[in-house]
Amino acid sequence: MSLEKTIAANSAYIGRLAPSPTGCLHLGHARTFWFAAERARAAGGVLLLRNDDLDRSRCRPGFVAAMIEDLRWLGFSWREPVYSQSERLALYRGALERLHAAGLIYPCNRSRRDVAGAAGAPHESDRQNDEPVFPREWRPPAGAPVPPLPPRGAPITTNWRFRVPDGEIVSFSDNALGPQRAMSGRDFGDFPVWRRDDVPGYQLACAVDDAALGVTEVVRGADLVRSTFRQILLLRALGATVPQYFHCPLMTDAVGRRLAKRHDALALRTLRARGMTPEELLGQFEKTSRQ
Repeated sequence: MSLEKTIAANSAYIGRLAPSPTGCLHLGHARTFWFAAERARAAGGVLLLRNDDLDRSRCRPGFVAAMIEDLRWLGFSWREPVYSQSERLALYRGALERLHAAGLIYPCNRSRRDVAGAAGAPHESDRQNDEPVFPREWRPPAGAPVPPLPPRGAPITTNWRFRVPDGEIVSFSDNALGPQRAMSGRDFGDFPVWRRDDVPGYQLACAVDDAALGVTEVVRGADLVRSTFRQILLLRALGATVPQYFHCPLMTDAVGRRLAKRHDALALRTLRARGMTPEELLGQFEKTSRQ
């Protein structure tokens, strides 16, 4: 079925590209972004470009310049400006304060390693998402007083987690994969919304941006399906509209591993140096999407 037939015509369509500048873009990124661009084009909408640069230890200015150059080389366009998450911290902090006021978050000194160790043998959902379910017994009791957040301007030095509702079925209809559902507290547990190094969690920053920027459809890789359930809960808690979702299949290497930025041979800059043209690259995506 053509993209035009699968997307309802909507002049208000807003999609987004959201690369993280922790390395060079590779073939898998290009295909995901191609899907995003095609769906925006078919809907007569626009794309936004979000620079997911919250990982201070890995993000580099040179990677930002490289990703923009690679995206333009591919022929992608977006509505200016480029939105950098590192410049939107006040927005995320405001959302954190709203969650705190609603009693939906709590401080937590448990590390990711602690959670992984408590999980023991990973549940199937943990293998797929690389995020063990947070043990319920580590939560503070329901209704227990929650310490205040540090005042604005003071660093947050403790992890804060979102308390998911136990046993709630969270569902959405994915525009690529069809109906999706998961049970909170079983398939995924309480998750970080702010880290002790004073950085917003991925789930919070992503959900807040999608709402604030008016994104109507999120196009991304299928490895992020489980993140969608978390983000839906955050969006609902913040009283925001939940966008539509399209999770496209991941590209893998010769042994079936999903592509990562360490795969230098498949980096867009490497392919360019070998003489590949954008037309050849995007033509392959179009061909395989019709199979």
